[in-house]
Amino acid sequence: MKLATLCYLKRNGQTLMLHRIKKENDLHAGKWNGLGGKFLPGESPEQCVIREVQEESGLIIEKPRLHGFITFPGFAGDDDWYVFVFSARQFGGQLIDSDEGHLHWIEDERLSDLPLWEGDHLFLEWMKDERFFSALLRYEADKLAEHQVVFYESPEQ
Repeated sequence: MKLATLCYLKRNGQTLMLHRIKKENDLHAGKWNGLGGKFLPGESPEQCVIREVQEESGLIIEKPRLHGFITFPGFAGDDDWYVFVFSARQFGGQLIDSDEGHLHWIEDERLSDLPLWEGDHLFLEWMKDERFFSALLRYEADKLAEHQVVFYESPEQ
């Protein structure tokens, strides 16, 4: 089992995306992703996402917003991945040259044109909803074979 975070930084109708073209044997090679990675022992989801975004981009996020939780059964072999999905609109610092790929600010309306994982198209839309989501995305041979999602209303609604 792997625990991870994924974060989409937003500004002026753009999203910071990472084009994964640098790492050897990268499962995500050629794809565009948000920023994030695996938890270190003892980290909370918020601590993990802040650290991972800083390591991959040089930017320090504040007040990351948790949108949902995704289960990826058997992703990349035998491991189940559990991913906390965040966005952040408040951040500072300077972009660095990432070891994992090239960072680019992409116009939000162009995100669906990028070579993303199939499921990313789904949850990028779900993130626009104010409700928290819990989803399962099952891939087989790098193709989305199944997806399920549940949206939760906030207690105030």
